[in-house]
Amino acid sequence: MFKKKRLAVAITVFWILLIYIITGLAWWFIALQDANREITAHQLEQLKPDDAQYALRRQAILSEEKKKTARNIGEGSTYLGLILLGAIFVYREVRRTIRLQLQQQNFMMAVTHELKTPIAVTKLNLETMLKHRLDETRQQKMIQAALQETNRLDTLATNILVASQLEGEYVQSKESLDLSAIVSHSMQDFRHRFPERHWEQRIEPEVVILGDALLLQLLINNLIENALKYSPKEGVVTVSLERRGRSISLAVADQGQGIPDDEKKKIFDKFYRTGQEATRRTKGTGLGLYLCRKIAEDHDATLKVADNSPVGSIFTVIF
Repeated sequence: MFKKKRLAVAITVFWILLIYIITGLAWWFIALQDANREITAHQLEQLKPDDAQYALRRQAILSEEKKKTARNIGEGSTYLGLILLGAIFVYREVRRTIRLQLQQQNFMMAVTHELKTPIAVTKLNLETMLKHRLDETRQQKMIQAALQETNRLDTLATNILVASQLEGEYVQSKESLDLSAIVSHSMQDFRHRFPERHWEQRIEPEVVILGDALLLQLLINNLIENALKYSPKEGVVTVSLERRGRSISLAVADQGQGIPDDEKKKIFDKFYRTGQEATRRTKGTGLGLYLCRKIAEDHDATLKVADNSPVGSIFTVIF
């Protein structure tokens, strides 16, 4: 709330200063025009009607007045244009900077939560197993829960590290890869980690692509993680891979609440998450879809989102 008030105050001050500058420019133009008219009137008063050159001199004075008026209009328009261009640039940069600060603040809150929760769950499970003699079934459940939380930590650390590297000097190792095998391996891993969820896969075999194995694996995992987060437990997560002429289509569909049209472009921005951080129930940091878009672009691919039928979303990568 404090950050939003700062943004509102900054925008208000900006508009006040801009209006003040434009008002000053208008006053300057009016003052010059008044002075121009006074000089013209004074020069016309100095003319003698009986002078043989009266008409020519009068025409020359009026012509000079028009030239000065045109010059004032031209200079005023130039200054006004420069002021407006500068104002638009400053306004956009200030809003972008403040909003980035807000997103970074939300990111830090989300990261803190994402770090503390799996650590607390894993610690509690291990302490319980140490203090109590549990049957084999309960032990397996606790170990499975601890492993899932550890995987969350690993995914979080990988996302943060790769996001930093992709904006720096990350060197991609492009090589010929069996994308079908990578997707199948990811699906096998998620089925093992979330056996209670409902899965559907349509993976065309031997789909070969030129790319970075680590980044493509991260792209696939983040898309599937995103589908799991925003789908009900009874919903089906569908992963498909197929050739479409000279292109390759990788799609991940969920049966969640879907994404409003005005949010479809924003969700790929860095740190962006829909809703308020304090009331948001889903896990995440706002880096997953940003990384997916970045990785897709680095592989000359496009990532888009569309509505699923009857409910949910479909994220599609076209290579």
